Amino acid sequence: MAKKVRLGIIGLGQQGGAYAKFITGGLVPNMEIGALCDTDPAKKDAAAASYPGVPFYDDYIAMLESGNVDAVVTCVPHFLHPEMGIETLRRNIHALVEKPAGVYTKQVRELNEFAAAKPELSFAIMFNQRNNPLYRRLKEIVENGEIGAIRRTNWIITNWWRPQGYYNSSAWRATWGGEGGGVLVNQAPHQLDLWQWICGVPKSVYSKVAYGFRRDIAVEDEVTAVVDYGNGATGVFVTATHDIVGTDRFEILGDQGKIVVENSKTATVTRLKKPERELSDGMGMDDVRKLFMGQLNPEEYYSTEVIEFESAWGAQHSGVLENFAANILGGTPLLAPGSDGISGVRLANAIHLSSWTGTEVSLDFDEDVFLAELNKRIAEEGTFPERS
Repeated sequence: MAKKVRLGIIGLGQQGGAYAKFITGGLVPNMEIGALCDTDPAKKDAAAASYPGVPFYDDYIAMLESGNVDAVVTCVPHFLHPEMGIETLRRNIHALVEKPAGVYTKQVRELNEFAAAKPELSFAIMFNQRNNPLYRRLKEIVENGEIGAIRRTNWIITNWWRPQGYYNSSAWRATWGGEGGGVLVNQAPHQLDLWQWICGVPKSVYSKVAYGFRRDIAVEDEVTAVVDYGNGATGVFVTATHDIVGTDRFEILGDQGKIVVENSKTATVTRLKKPERELSDGMGMDDVRKLFMGQLNPEEYYSTEVIEFESAWGAQHSGVLENFAANILGGTPLLAPGSDGISGVRLANAIHLSSWTGTEVSLDFDEDVFLAELNKRIAEEGTFPERS
């Protein structure tokens, strides 16, 4: 194979267009554009003007069979990611799927199983936040046991404000049949992935979800979910699209420290000198009095570190593309293997199912039960076909 991977971009909208610019702008040195594909006829002339000489297709199967691409990225509506991923791999072409990997676990599992049968091909997902140096460092801290065993996690991520005009911009947006959900499948998949990537996969979830709460839509625009990790530890996830001010605060409490992340930019890491329980057991009433009077020296009990990285715009996405190409060309380990995409979809499905049934839902839920509930809502819309 050549030293550059020829990438086919399926969907030349905002995301696909950004990837094309990253490549032509030299941000992905081991990749070039092999072909472009979009069903919108207007995109053909625009592509010819911006990327002269690059083949353009209105049918992604024709592009896959053209011989012009070694790999593709799927920048299309969520329901199509698994189908396009499978058709790509079927033709022995490497696949990078956008997030989320799909809308429901049954279709994502089919994609993962097909990819597993083609181990010689690279299969990745665009979890660009895994390329964020801050979150990579925090994952190391947690895995190294620097804050001890996790006791509680919580993430408030409400800076996804979207006005009504955003939802009115397309007939498929914010629908069960077209998009498959709201904030959980559109804005928050990166946080659902990072939460589990760093803190571990929970055992069950109970949720309160508001559908069309502050927007004229059928899908969710506010979510509060409580997860149980199965060992006494719990977590809370809150997200919404109607908070114009917005908050992004992620906390991980361990039995020997704590991490607090503000705005996905700055992390304050506190490391206890001893496990919290030992500090508690070792304090007498004199210490308690000093504690209440503010006379204890914090340095006797813990140290604090502030972590912050500079991150150039576009570097996280282009870094995933570069890593994907490096995996194809030389076997460099993937930052985000495609098989990991099912974790966030599974948690989003469980959150939806819990709200629909009013019960706590195991992460090992019945996939057919979820799909039946989803299809009820698609049928009620009467616009898109039910899913299988």
